[in-house]
Amino acid sequence: YMAGNWSTSSLDQVTRFFVANSHLTDQMETGFTRYFRTLLKAAHWFKKNTIKGSKKNIEAHYDLGNQLFETFLDPTLMYSSALFADDTNDLHSASLEKLDHICRKLHLEPTDHVLEIGTGWGGFAIHAADHYGCRVTTTTISEEQYEHAVRLVKERNLEDRVTVLKQDYRDLTGQYDKLVSIEMIEAVGHHYLDTYVNTLSERLKPNGLALIQAITIVEQRYQIAVTSVDFIKRYIFPGGFIPSIGSIMQSIGRASDLRLLHLEDFASHYARTLAAWRHRFNQEKERILELGYDERFCRMWEFYLAYCEGGFHERQLGLAQLILAKPKARQETPVVQLRLA
Repeated sequence: YMAGNWSTSSLDQVTRFFVANSHLTDQMETGFTRYFRTLLKAAHWFKKNTIKGSKKNIEAHYDLGNQLFETFLDPTLMYSSALFADDTNDLHSASLEKLDHICRKLHLEPTDHVLEIGTGWGGFAIHAADHYGCRVTTTTISEEQYEHAVRLVKERNLEDRVTVLKQDYRDLTGQYDKLVSIEMIEAVGHHYLDTYVNTLSERLKPNGLALIQAITIVEQRYQIAVTSVDFIKRYIFPGGFIPSIGSIMQSIGRASDLRLLHLEDFASHYARTLAAWRHRFNQEKERILELGYDERFCRMWEFYLAYCEGGFHERQLGLAQLILAKPKARQETPVVQLRLA
């Protein structure tokens, strides 16, 4: 598809078909395919998410250029699933709803100091500080995201409430009332999941709460995903990793004193978000080409967005929001409904 050898007007349906029948395609591997997969795995071994390796892996995707992401993301620049309150909600409204949904779940208050692991382009930090009056310390290792977030904080006159760090999560210090990490766990890597979970625990006060939004994979395919190099790892996210709910919970048990307080899945919302991104990406294709990205790149990204959309439609992928609590936290399980537009 990337080479332009075939096309379809229903790319999402094609990817859904292959995702739905992945149990059959797994059985169709030839000796050459297995050999080629072994070579890919060997090459991918060098893309481990060490502190140095993580920065290199993040740069390969998130530092492609802010202008690229601005073509298909909504004005919040949230590169994570939106939450649609109803069938008429647009992408921008749904992104704002996601941000507020997280804030309400954590019962954010002006007295809270929140740590965000994975700044993105600053959308959550700005929203939380602006609408809930709390202090936010947020960290990223992407140069492009850091520069954009710092500029945005200054433009919104929130320098007294938002601190943007350019630091690996493993190097953070201090303790916070609340912690948020929105789809950053996918950049952690299988071998560093315990380290990530332990960091969540260490950075929270004894009565603290954390909300993690994570793309997840079904338990039955977790080990296959961990040990294989698929299209996403090869072309889109070097060092990428999709945990299962089970792997997250096992890591919490091994590496932290956290307990699960609440869990929700929003897989259908991610399918809808990806469809919106792909539509906007295709609409802006001429502009993307003018920015210097070639036809192969555009087709690769169109396939990437459709491929992921198919995964969520077929429920091979999930979107989990987990609330984790420290031992002295006594908050009730939150019941927060999506607000109708």
